Amino acid sequence: MKLVNGQSIIEAPVLDEVEIAKARRLLIHIQSHDGPVMKLYLWDQAARDFCKKFKSYENTPTVLLVTTVSTKTLGGTLALTPMSSSRVFMDYDVQPTIDYFGWLGSNPAIVEQVNAEVVTKRETMTIGEIFSYIKRESAKDAFFECTAMIDDVVHGSAWYYIACSGCHTKVTKGPTSLICTNNKCGKVNVDGVAQYRSKISVYDNNEQAFFVLLGDAGRELTGKPASELVRSYFEGNGNQEGNHEAPVPEALISTIGQRHKFCVKVTEHNLSGKTRSFTVTKILPLDTQPAKISSEGNHTTATSEETFKSRMDSAEESKRTCDSDEIEEAKHHKCRN
Repeated sequence: MKLVNGQSIIEAPVLDEVEIAKARRLLIHIQSHDGPVMKLYLWDQAARDFCKKFKSYENTPTVLLVTTVSTKTLGGTLALTPMSSSRVFMDYDVQPTIDYFGWLGSNPAIVEQVNAEVVTKRETMTIGEIFSYIKRESAKDAFFECTAMIDDVVHGSAWYYIACSGCHTKVTKGPTSLICTNNKCGKVNVDGVAQYRSKISVYDNNEQAFFVLLGDAGRELTGKPASELVRSYFEGNGNQEGNHEAPVPEALISTIGQRHKFCVKVTEHNLSGKTRSFTVTKILPLDTQPAKISSEGNHTTATSEETFKSRMDSAEESKRTCDSDEIEEAKHHKCRN
């Protein structure tokens, strides 16, 4: 193991079981015997079992063995399902981990062979470079960091969607109540809560693109949850017709002209040409000084590559429903001083 939830294994990671249970997953960066550093997600019971075993050790365990009968790849990341068949073993638990632990002891140079913080850091790209990337035959789902100026907030389509308050999946209207569309949740009579799905126009002095803010990314940009903005509008405007939607709020409009660093997700829909809008999963702090080549840095950057899977998948699905009506790129850019 190299990183556990973004924390270096050398620095004795502290795991917050409450937060992990809430997110339902735990991310580990692992280096195989003779391979590169890979990302491994443990979900639900497998994540809880890992936490319990990890914290039971007097010294920080470094060797991990996971067995399962069902694996899945999500955007190039290995993910183990929450099935009861998944098991985790560490250091001296079983003979294979004992053998590997012994091999590491006789080959100390292996531990420092790969710097996980460098390998797992998101690559910084311009908008033009992202467009070039999605044209490659070898391109696949990926995350990039991109710094750009907000040029406009797109009107004419809903800037939010109504989600299940439990799993944040988009809900549908039943005969008498809201119904969650997530098969694993499947709740009826759910409380609907507004979640961001806001399209903005951005530019970086060379290229222009559309970014779609999902979930927490919208809150990070405006400083306010979508539910609060929607509630404020309806409270201030009295009763409206059932299908009435809240217009784009001032909190979003006021971000025009702001420069931000965005964590951009490239999906299969970008690669297949079904949409040219890129999903933003997180707003990152701008660099306050020129970047330096260093093995040191913020270990937590690796963890922000994917948000809670159910929320992202449901928000992505909601986003795709409006891609077919995607507004054409802005014909004129604003003055770039």
